[in-house]
Amino acid sequence: MRIGLYAGTFDPMTLGHLDIIRRATHLVDRLVIGVAVNRDKGPLFDLDERVAMVAAASDGLGNSATEIIVYPFENLLIDCANDVGATVIIRGLRAVADFEYEYQMVGMNRVLDPQIETVFLMAEAKYQSIASKLVKEIARLGGDVSKFVTPEVSAALHRKLGR
Repeated sequence: MRIGLYAGTFDPMTLGHLDIIRRATHLVDRLVIGVAVNRDKGPLFDLDERVAMVAAASDGLGNSATEIIVYPFENLLIDCANDVGATVIIRGLRAVADFEYEYQMVGMNRVLDPQIETVFLMAEAKYQSIASKLVKEIARLGGDVSKFVTPEVSAALHRKLGR
């Protein structure tokens, strides 16, 4: 069984994330979506809220032969991959700016566990500009985020921000 791990903070889950998930289901038999605790990013949504959003948004998504599991984690990405039995880490790239950071992370992960490969999926062109940070800022300032997130995530953002 090929198990892949696609991890992030998903604060909030965007249509770009969903695009990567949908496409990743064609590469693996089980896709684990790792929802990371990252206190350095100061998430708007707590871990339970993000896990619930990711689970709802990814339900029934992609290849029907691929099992999708949502898995919260607080350790290193490579340790999470080992915990869930993943042999491949799936990373989404939006732009060249993402690549430098991702390239460094792959190098570090290869030292930590050379048995785990990393696969990069480029975001579809229509999703390349979407960033969770910008989505939160647009929502904070009363803008329409419906082109960037699901209706459920949009509603959650507005509730959280009191709009």
